[in-house]
Amino acid sequence: MAASELYTKYARVWIPDPEEVWKSAELLKDYKPGDKVLQLRLEEGKDLEYSLDPKTKELPPLRNPDILVGENDLTALSYLHEPAVLHNLKVRFIDSKLIYTYCGIVLVAINPYEQLPIYGEDIINAYSGQNMGDMDPHIFAVAEEAYKQMARDERNQSIIVSGESGAGKTVSAKYAMRYFATVSGSASEANVEEKVLASNPIMESIGNAKTTRNDNSSRFGKYIEIGFDKRYRIIGANMRTYLLEKSRVVFQAEEERNYHIFYQLCASAALPEFKTLRLGNADYFHYTKQGGSPVIDGVDDAKEMMNTRQACTLLGISDSYQMGIFRILAGILHLGNVEFASRDSDSCTVPPKHEPLTIFCDLMGVEYEEMAHWLCHRKLATATETYIKPISKLHAINARDALAKHIYANLFNWIVDHVNKALHAAVKQHSFIGVLDIYGFETFEINSFEQFCINYANEKLQQQFNMHVFKLEQEEYMKEQIPWTLIDFYDNQPCINLIEAKMGVLDLLDEECKMPKGSDDSWAQKLYNTHLNKCALFEKPRMSNKAFIIKHFADKVEYQCEGFLEKNKDTVYEEQIRVLKSSKQFKLLPELFQDEEKVLSPTSAAPSGRVPLTRMPVKPAKARPGQASKEHKKTVGHQFRNSLHLLMETLNATTPHYVRCIKPNDFKFPFTFDEKRAVQQLRACGVLETIRISAAGFPSRWTYQEFFSRYRVLMKQRDVLGDRKQTCKNVLEKLIQDKDKYQFGKTKIFFRAGQVAYLEKIRADKLRAACIRIQKTIRGWLMRKKYMRMRKAAITIQRHVRGYQARCYAKFLRRTRAAITIQKFQRMYVVRKRYQCMRDATIALQALLRGYMVRNKYQMMLREHKSVVIQKHVRGWLARRRYGRTLRAIIYLQCCYRRMMAKRELKKLKIEARSVERYKKLHIGLENKIMQLQRKIDEQNKEYKSLLEKMTTLEVTYTTETEKLRGDVERLRLSEEEARSATSRVLSLQEEIAKLRTELHHTQAEKKSIEERADKYKHETEQLVSELKEQNSLLKTEKEELNRRIHDQAREITESMEKKLVEETKQLELDLNDERLRYQNLLNEFSRLEERYDDLKDEMNLMVSIPKPGHKRTDSTHSSNESEYTFSSEITEAEDLPLRMEQEPSEKKAALDMSLFLKLQKRVSELEQEKQSLQDELDRKEEQALRAKAKEEERPPIRGAELEYESLKRQELESENKKLKNELNELQKALTETRAPEVTAPGAPAYRVLLDQLTSVSEELEVRKEEVLILRSQLVSQKEAIQPKHTMTDATILLEDVQKMKDKGEIAQAYIGLKETNRLLESQLQSQRKSHENELESLRGEIQSLKEENNRQQQLLAQNLQLPPEARIEASLQHEITRLTNENLDLMEQLEKQDKTVRKLKKQLKVFAKKIGELEVGQMENISPGQIIDEPIRPVNIPRKEKDFQGMLEYKKEDEQKLVKNLILELKPRGVAVNLIPGLPAYILFMCVRHADYLNDDQKVRSLLTSTINGIKKVLKKRGDDFETVSFWLSNTCRFLHCLKQYSGEEGFMKHNTPRQNEHCLTNFDLAEYRQVLSDLAIQIYQQLVRVLENILQPMIVSGMLEHETIQGVSGVKPTGLRKRTSSIADEGTYTLDSIIRQLNSFHSVMCQHGMDPELIKQVVKQMFYIIGAVTLNNLLLRKDMCSWSKGMQIRYNVSQLEEWLRDKNLMNSGAKETLEPLIQAAQLLQVKKKTDEDAEAICSMCNALTTAQIVKVLNLYTPVNEFEERVLVSFIRTIQVRLRDRKDSPQLLMDAKHIFPVTFPFNPSSLALETIQIPASLGLGFISRV
Repeated sequence: MAASELYTKYARVWIPDPEEVWKSAELLKDYKPGDKVLQLRLEEGKDLEYSLDPKTKELPPLRNPDILVGENDLTALSYLHEPAVLHNLKVRFIDSKLIYTYCGIVLVAINPYEQLPIYGEDIINAYSGQNMGDMDPHIFAVAEEAYKQMARDERNQSIIVSGESGAGKTVSAKYAMRYFATVSGSASEANVEEKVLASNPIMESIGNAKTTRNDNSSRFGKYIEIGFDKRYRIIGANMRTYLLEKSRVVFQAEEERNYHIFYQLCASAALPEFKTLRLGNADYFHYTKQGGSPVIDGVDDAKEMMNTRQACTLLGISDSYQMGIFRILAGILHLGNVEFASRDSDSCTVPPKHEPLTIFCDLMGVEYEEMAHWLCHRKLATATETYIKPISKLHAINARDALAKHIYANLFNWIVDHVNKALHAAVKQHSFIGVLDIYGFETFEINSFEQFCINYANEKLQQQFNMHVFKLEQEEYMKEQIPWTLIDFYDNQPCINLIEAKMGVLDLLDEECKMPKGSDDSWAQKLYNTHLNKCALFEKPRMSNKAFIIKHFADKVEYQCEGFLEKNKDTVYEEQIRVLKSSKQFKLLPELFQDEEKVLSPTSAAPSGRVPLTRMPVKPAKARPGQASKEHKKTVGHQFRNSLHLLMETLNATTPHYVRCIKPNDFKFPFTFDEKRAVQQLRACGVLETIRISAAGFPSRWTYQEFFSRYRVLMKQRDVLGDRKQTCKNVLEKLIQDKDKYQFGKTKIFFRAGQVAYLEKIRADKLRAACIRIQKTIRGWLMRKKYMRMRKAAITIQRHVRGYQARCYAKFLRRTRAAITIQKFQRMYVVRKRYQCMRDATIALQALLRGYMVRNKYQMMLREHKSVVIQKHVRGWLARRRYGRTLRAIIYLQCCYRRMMAKRELKKLKIEARSVERYKKLHIGLENKIMQLQRKIDEQNKEYKSLLEKMTTLEVTYTTETEKLRGDVERLRLSEEEARSATSRVLSLQEEIAKLRTELHHTQAEKKSIEERADKYKHETEQLVSELKEQNSLLKTEKEELNRRIHDQAREITESMEKKLVEETKQLELDLNDERLRYQNLLNEFSRLEERYDDLKDEMNLMVSIPKPGHKRTDSTHSSNESEYTFSSEITEAEDLPLRMEQEPSEKKAALDMSLFLKLQKRVSELEQEKQSLQDELDRKEEQALRAKAKEEERPPIRGAELEYESLKRQELESENKKLKNELNELQKALTETRAPEVTAPGAPAYRVLLDQLTSVSEELEVRKEEVLILRSQLVSQKEAIQPKHTMTDATILLEDVQKMKDKGEIAQAYIGLKETNRLLESQLQSQRKSHENELESLRGEIQSLKEENNRQQQLLAQNLQLPPEARIEASLQHEITRLTNENLDLMEQLEKQDKTVRKLKKQLKVFAKKIGELEVGQMENISPGQIIDEPIRPVNIPRKEKDFQGMLEYKKEDEQKLVKNLILELKPRGVAVNLIPGLPAYILFMCVRHADYLNDDQKVRSLLTSTINGIKKVLKKRGDDFETVSFWLSNTCRFLHCLKQYSGEEGFMKHNTPRQNEHCLTNFDLAEYRQVLSDLAIQIYQQLVRVLENILQPMIVSGMLEHETIQGVSGVKPTGLRKRTSSIADEGTYTLDSIIRQLNSFHSVMCQHGMDPELIKQVVKQMFYIIGAVTLNNLLLRKDMCSWSKGMQIRYNVSQLEEWLRDKNLMNSGAKETLEPLIQAAQLLQVKKKTDEDAEAICSMCNALTTAQIVKVLNLYTPVNEFEERVLVSFIRTIQVRLRDRKDSPQLLMDAKHIFPVTFPFNPSSLALETIQIPASLGLGFISRV
């Protein structure tokens, strides 16, 4: 379509404006071809008629749609012209606070004059590895692109930073270098990147100064090459400088300063080391006070001096050289104060003893007179003679200034050389990235030689830039196979030819400098004669003959010729230099001038061809005055041209990247945009030229997929084909008729300028029509809904009104009926109440009368009964009294009679006793009588006892009866007294009744009066009560109010306390997490240093491995196998220590954990002490053994051996005796404790089993006792036999008998045989006797038990016979049940004991079988192979025996390395370990540790644990980037740690153990210290796992979470610029959200398969989600194209999918969802309304997880994708900032994506029994055996 068709009503255009450069206006009516005037309306509402140029008929430029305003890339704009570029930059800079913008290949950087938080290390990490178009424009993106292209294309790179003074060139270059230093690091530990960055403060101090435009303006150009090795790590750098502004040393304009270093020196003059420099205030020196502005606001020169000195030290400039530099600089200051006195017009002198010159000479170490002489004279040399000529005062001052400039320039070059030496690469440079920080195009009121050179350099750079841009455009068209024509762009080669060609400006200047009487005027005339009216780019000012004008690419510049020749020659007198070179006290000064004689020829200054990668730096321009051969002298212009040519060759040999710095205003106001100044710089820096070149071709480029996604709304369903390319072609042919407006490439569609805007207009119209239709439908639906709602409301109101009326009528009827009912019941109530009152009175009277009569009758009957009872007892007492008297009388009579009869009998007996015959008769049968008497006595005793018993029973019965009788008597007595009292009481009561009757009448009268008073009192009290109630209610309300206040206060206090408690707990948790994080970061740093140490050790080993002649070095690489936590067990051996000290030098030992090292050192010292004590004891034992041996040699050998054997046997028997006693005591104790009548009955089975065991034990005990007695007797006899000779009475006889023995062996054998025989016989006899006694005892026990059983049965029978038949049957059944129950219990106990005995026997059988197997193996080893072959082999069915394992694994010490190799080093998680029990290696290792603990072998335990830890570290170092390997060993390390805790024997870890597991606890060693070591190892593995996760997830996150459209069609694709961002359309190579979820599933399944603890899995998942959230949010904050409403919807949907994944895996309580909260709130922030104050309040309350900087950043970046969205106003953002002003949060913009949460390992005991674990054969662990 024609461009004029776009100028319709409401179209917006740009019109020129003298103040704002361009103004926006809107067309009020359509433009028609031929119109001379456009009807416009400005934005402020003013109408305007805009006249078109009658010649060109050029229309004003169109304004871009609002959705394109603020684009990252200016080439993405549909209309590419100056006002669009200016407006886009202004909107980004002012509204969005974005200082960087792309313009094709150029990065435009606007100086904000404010510190921005966008250069931190987190921003560097965010840009590292990202594509340039994917992130927002930034200097780091350019640096990353250069770094990436260097690595990818194997080509050197250059970053060209240009701009005006004060635009921020130096800062941009500095940040680029910082990026390289941070991202790449250095290849060695020399901290090269720090040195590269340290060169900046040095170069700024000696090369930067304050100007009117910039406080830190670089007054020289520099090109820094940063060198990289093959691994693209920084190895060094090299710096080239251009055109130092030497004139600033001696002259500064108003409000400007000299170089910073002079003011830094003056500010530090008070330092003691600077006292000798004799410095003072900057206002004292001529060279520092001319500008009148010695101080820069906000800059501390003394502090900057410290930074400069520190940087010098870091770069290797020693303190002595630093002081030398400061002496030279101080000397220049003092030289500037030297004054001259005129003698006449042609000569001058220095005042005598002039103090400034004296100080200068003292500092320089030169003679005062000589220096004073040559300051006022010069030497003229002719062909034959040399003349010394005085000079005038003006020439002397110029010579002084020239000397100062020359000294400073040489010092500058010397410092640059030393910086380059410090930054020189130690290894070969593979590639480099150059950063060019050079002055931009300059034009001032007075432009001199410096501005000429600067603009010349910019012309060359602009030419290179134009060619590069044109080349890129051409390559793009050729790649896409687009037919292209030559684009006409500005070529500044004529301007360059004007300056540098033959007879050019520089050539004429050099020629004029060679003339003896050349001057600026004559040079100007030559310029006029040569170029005026011949070159269109050269002009002469109208009003001056000493200036010329050159038309540069940016602007016309008028140069003043005055001073050109002097500055080009850079004259300095040779005699002054010779005086300085003659200084012998100051060594640095001659070094500055030592290369004065070495001058390169002009032809050799600019080598041709491609510049090699590693070349020497080119020196800056230097003046070479006073040379003997003048043809070799080079002017400043010539040197600058040569160095510029070299620079251009370097840039042409590299891939350039452009940064154009813009100065937004001249007043250094932050974020203030001056359109006029900005346009000047945009024109000067080539940005608009880039736009023009781009606009001349096809500036807008879309891929087919992007075009289809954006303009799908313009297609009908039938237009959509399977081939996207053909679909786009068909649609474009319909939409745009002019085929020249677009071209189809291989992958893209190319559009002319304005065509995308036309398509956007069609699309917007289509969407607007669709929106109108949607709005129409929705509004109709809303109105219908409103009508239905109103109709329904009317019906509802009618229904409620009618219902109310009906209810009112029904209420009236109910009230009428209720009144009648109330009346009826009231009347009935009155009558009924009266009747009830009368009836109650009648019944009460009847009841009183009847009660009175009954009580009288009852009293009469009671008296009669009591009198009868009294009579009965009295009569009985009289009868008993009479009977007692009669009985006593009869007894007394009987006693008297019997006494009389006894006396008679006694007399007869006395007479008989006197006769002898009587005695004889009595003695006959005396014995029998005695026996009979004895028997009678016994019988009488028995009878006596029985009688006594009866008597006692009678007495008891008698006492009880008497007591009863006494009680009855007492009761009767009491009843009689009561009867008497009752009769008296009756009488008194009758009297009282009469009294009461009289009183009743009185009380009735009083009652009436009291009732009257009571009524009165009641009335008063009621009033009082009502008042009290009112007061009470008031008091209650007050009380309730007070209670409420108290409750509120209490609640507030409790809430505040709870809040404080919660905050304190949170703070404590945060402190704990911080402490954990700090500890784990230290562990991480420790592991990193450890790896670095290993690498250095390997490098050192490689370096040392070459043997020196005459010296052979022992290999010490095996020392790395030692653990850094423990010592090798061999070190404790004294004999191995010297050898190990030789083999393992101290500098190669692994780093040790200091805490554990100290503990182990303490343990080693304890072991050494113990070893020493054992050694002493061993020495004592050896001495005792030697003495005993000497004594034994004197004794017979057989006796000694026999005694030793017998003593050993005796000791063994005594120990067994003790064991048997202990067992016997335990059995007896068990019997006494568990004694029950059923169990311990003599006939019970349990009793029999225990009795059998007891008898067997007692038998064995007796046997042992007898053996002990026999042995003791034998020993006694032997001792007596071998006593010394002097103790024996018949020593000579024994000696003779011994000597007679010929065969000592036979005697010994006979003796042993006899002894064995006797022992056998004795044992048999003892056993028979014991068995007989046991049988007898058992029979007795059985008889006794049978008797008891019989008695019990008889008792039960007797009891049953007494019971009735029904109860008898029930009792018999009960008895039978109890009997059967007891028998069952006995049988169960017997069965359990038999099971125990069976298990015990099985164990013994297994032990015996194992011993037999070992014996058979030993026998088989002794059998020859031939014997084995001869024997016939028969197939035997061998049954498998069940083995009861103890959960231990046995291995040999020499198999330890094989165990570690097979189980750790060569175990593949994907191969063998897949089918294993989770954590099997950990269980195997722990079972091996258990066995070493069981053997009490501390060396074996330590060695195994050390090897295990080292093995795991080796595996992780070798395969540390494999997730499965790291996960597998993290799981096994944790399981090993849990096993050490679970079986440690500590009560806290044994709560969940089974009894069997408690038996498996470690018994000999406490491995708590190793648990800490394993915990640290687990933390390191966890951190490595997180790093692996991060490396795998990092490439997926941005693509899957942000770029990919999970919900297709929601996000509209906006036009993109030259730097294409990653497409949101899913290609085959791109990652989607499904990719992330699949990866998460893979991680989760691997961790579950490896048996990782659930809590640890939760922590890993939380860390993964934090990484996803942090990386996504950081990318969102750095990408303006992602901050839109539709992208917020996509993010929220993606987050919901991640939450669904958490629910599926039951991980919602892992804390992972909370880590996504900042991302969720950022997505919500993109979608909420952002207009009113209520919206601001809602945003502030909603976004509590985001910082203020993040909220403001998202609002600034918010970009509408469609026209229907609105931008966020700046006022709204300011409102948000004000509301969030008091929020205390971090100023950091990005989240720390590298942050790792502190990990914990909660104790997780295993229920797996160790004895059940089987070892698969696939592990290759056949050398270990289960125990």
